[in-house]
Amino acid sequence: MGKIATAGNDGADVRSDCQVTLELTSSGGIEIDLTSKVEALYGAAIRKECEEILSYFGICNCHLVMKDSGALSYVIQARLEAAIKQVIDTDKNYLPPMLDTNNYITEKERYRRSRLYLPGNTPKLAINAGLHSPDGIILDLEDSVAPAKKYETRFLVRNTLRAVDFYGAERMVRINQIPKGLEDLEYVIPHNVHVLLVPKCEDAEQIEVLEEVIGELKEKYHVKHDIWLMPIIESALGVINAYSIAKSSPYIVALAIGLEDYTADLGTQRTNEGTETFFARCQLVNAAKAAGIQAIDSVFSDVSDMEALAENVKRSKQLGFDGMGCIHPRQIGVIHENYAPEEAEIERAKMIVNAYILAEEQGLGVVALGSKMIDPPVVKRAQRTIDIALKTGRIDANWRDKFLKEV
Repeated sequence: MGKIATAGNDGADVRSDCQVTLELTSSGGIEIDLTSKVEALYGAAIRKECEEILSYFGICNCHLVMKDSGALSYVIQARLEAAIKQVIDTDKNYLPPMLDTNNYITEKERYRRSRLYLPGNTPKLAINAGLHSPDGIILDLEDSVAPAKKYETRFLVRNTLRAVDFYGAERMVRINQIPKGLEDLEYVIPHNVHVLLVPKCEDAEQIEVLEEVIGELKEKYHVKHDIWLMPIIESALGVINAYSIAKSSPYIVALAIGLEDYTADLGTQRTNEGTETFFARCQLVNAAKAAGIQAIDSVFSDVSDMEALAENVKRSKQLGFDGMGCIHPRQIGVIHENYAPEEAEIERAKMIVNAYILAEEQGLGVVALGSKMIDPPVVKRAQRTIDIALKTGRIDANWRDKFLKEV
């Protein structure tokens, strides 16, 4: 008997995935036992791909058992590579091609109303996630992944970043808590991740350590674009240190709050009214705004109650949050609708954007609204407000002509 390793998932509810069990043998060549729902159509292609991957890693003799539930190529590659690297020592990586549509980057000031959490070890949820138009898609390596599955999930998240179309959504990964999360970075930094979510962040030192490793990996893999950070505050200590965390790196774009872990830390229960978390949410919003970054609210866990979600979003916006996480695609529309700018916000944005346009037309180097100078980030936020108002139908494409007539 040689070394044996297993990776992937199998079961009645599993779709778009596979489970592989790999045993090294001393002779007999490559033997593949395949059970697949798509055997008639793709069985030969699956076997050929497995043989190519095994050959790439120099494996000539083995027994491979695969139970396939309609896995796409990038999933098969991730599962088999994870098993291979448990039985042999190798520095080689088997990477799917990076989709051309995934080569975009994002800005620090990007609007982040919704971020859809996806368990990193469940490929069926990632394949079409971008079609739901969230502002960001989070591939999760932390709480949604069982400890025994974390190693193999890194390969799947890496391949998902490369092979799945995000349809323009911000490409996010929630790593594990520092220092464990430092081991995740090798699998995401080279593959055009935009934002790293840093869970259970409690002090600025965690961010400093993380930033150092990111810098080393960016240099190693020749990554040129900025990689943004979003610490998640999930404890009483984290709330107290929120401002120092927010100011610890110029690459921090937002502070997020995780209320499930926070209320557990307090020893209380989370409610829809949120009185038990009011202090923490206000503290986080104030810390974020004082640092000049966004504030992101926690997820709303009842995916069946859209009315309660809408009320929660309205309260969240009133407190000063810029967006929130979501755990089901049906929540995205409600979140977008209720974070959408109101009339007063739109009117002020119109004034700022109009002042910017006039300054450009007149060749002025500064933007002024009355006697007040307007900073570039303020102009960017105003333009985003206009863009969102256009998308949601709250103003029409000829807004400036009408605005000028009114003033």
